[in-house]
Amino acid sequence: MYEWQITSVAGKHKSRKRLGRGSGSGNGKTCGRGHKGSRSRSGADRSGLREGGQIPIFRRMPKRGFSNVQFAHRYEVVNVSQLERFEDGSVVGLQQFSDVGLIDRGTSKVKILGGGALTKRLQVTAHKFSKAAEQKITGCGGTVQVA
Repeated sequence: MYEWQITSVAGKHKSRKRLGRGSGSGNGKTCGRGHKGSRSRSGADRSGLREGGQIPIFRRMPKRGFSNVQFAHRYEVVNVSQLERFEDGSVVGLQQFSDVGLIDRGTSKVKILGGGALTKRLQVTAHKFSKAAEQKITGCGGTVQVA
């Protein structure tokens, strides 16, 4: 394959910037960092939250309201169409979802949503079901069980 050919691979791997290789390279001497100052040195913090001795903005702002982040229930979502991969008449639960890769881990909460169609009769166990999903599963002769 020639370098001049345009393919899906062309430009995939950008060559690294070679610093400190003479003034003709454009990145010699100071290596593109300018002269002096904290940003010219290694370990420079480029965070926008630093304010150089002034109290940072997030500390000047008052704390207000309530955050629900620690109490919120987060569910991993499985659509009804994804249940098609299981065999007809099988019992499907959290462990089976985890085994086939529909959810990240067996400990997470699962909600079944009604996206897509289902043709198989399944016994499905999950933490929550949408009304549409429940109707589609029971409509095929399957059963729904809340874990």
